[in-house]
Amino acid sequence: MRSSVGRLLVALALVPIGLTACSSGRGSNLTPSAATDQTLTELFSLSSVYQRLGRLAASGPIPFVGNVAMLAGRGDSTVVELGVSFENRALSFQRDQGSFLARYRVDMSLARASGSPIAVSKTEMVRVASFQETQRGDESIFFQQSFLLAPGSYTLTVVVRDPASNAASRVERPIEVPTFAAGSLSPPIMVYEVRGRTSVADSFHAVLNPRGTVSHGGADTLYLYVEGYRFSGPTTVPVTVRDDRDSVVFRSDLEFTGGKSVEGRIVRIASDAPPLGELVIQVGEGPSARKIQALVSFARGWVVTNYENLLSLLRFFPYEPGLLNGLRNAKPGDRGKLWRQFWTATDPVPETGENEALDRYFTRLAIA
Repeated sequence: MRSSVGRLLVALALVPIGLTACSSGRGSNLTPSAATDQTLTELFSLSSVYQRLGRLAASGPIPFVGNVAMLAGRGDSTVVELGVSFENRALSFQRDQGSFLARYRVDMSLARASGSPIAVSKTEMVRVASFQETQRGDESIFFQQSFLLAPGSYTLTVVVRDPASNAASRVERPIEVPTFAAGSLSPPIMVYEVRGRTSVADSFHAVLNPRGTVSHGGADTLYLYVEGYRFSGPTTVPVTVRDDRDSVVFRSDLEFTGGKSVEGRIVRIASDAPPLGELVIQVGEGPSARKIQALVSFARGWVVTNYENLLSLLRFFPYEPGLLNGLRNAKPGDRGKLWRQFWTATDPVPETGENEALDRYFTRLAIA
């Protein structure tokens, strides 16, 4: 389990926790227009956006996003890997021996209609070097837990708690744990890092991407891991990605050699390949096809997937007006590159994964 990952590849949702609005002579002009109301709602509603994508998403004092990966296990069992991510600033850090320390607890329960539930609780530590890191609003804390389960219907409950403040957030949802027959595929798993398995008895070593998002126009890549089980011979499995208009925007194939108990394959989808917005990724064809949803957004700090809405929201942003005008006049093919230039030029603290100037601006906009 990794409690913190420094290299991040995805766009994240902004939650205005611990931020203070700055005074401005333009306060009355920052009132959003009706055209941007929906964007602002999604911008500051992490749970609703990710719930729509099928994630375990909790609001409250410790907003978190989770996802579940499922793979074939020993015998008739199934490996269920739970991944949860949230932000440093949701926890109460305290000084400790020249650094800053926080603890969090994750309570997990898997219950069936009959029998005793499976319950696991873990307490973890997060240590950072500076106060600035305690205020990070990006996806900076990762937690994972593996279960070996019999196939069937379960109710999964996850609670993330800060012992120092006793603040907690909770999510509950039903899940269906499948069985994997010969010639079947695992559901695609979104990951940051993964080591392919060669046997169903092997442990699953990966850092899950619970949010399943990727930042448009940068060097980000969405990684998918898929396993195939006991193919009788060479098998080609198609991978397609469709946008919200049901148009195919990416296509590839997975090649399985066959004759093995398990074969792991990785799909790489660059952030400039699909368009902005929600994506449906399908592996395989027909009734046995496996699907998941992903999201391409403009930045790691918030969920904005419409270019015109982004420019409307930024119309009062006070920095780099020349680059902002360049974004307004950009051709569609140049927008990703120019957006990354704008991000870099306006980021006051390049060492962090977020743009603090834009974070403050969008927080003020939401308050207005």
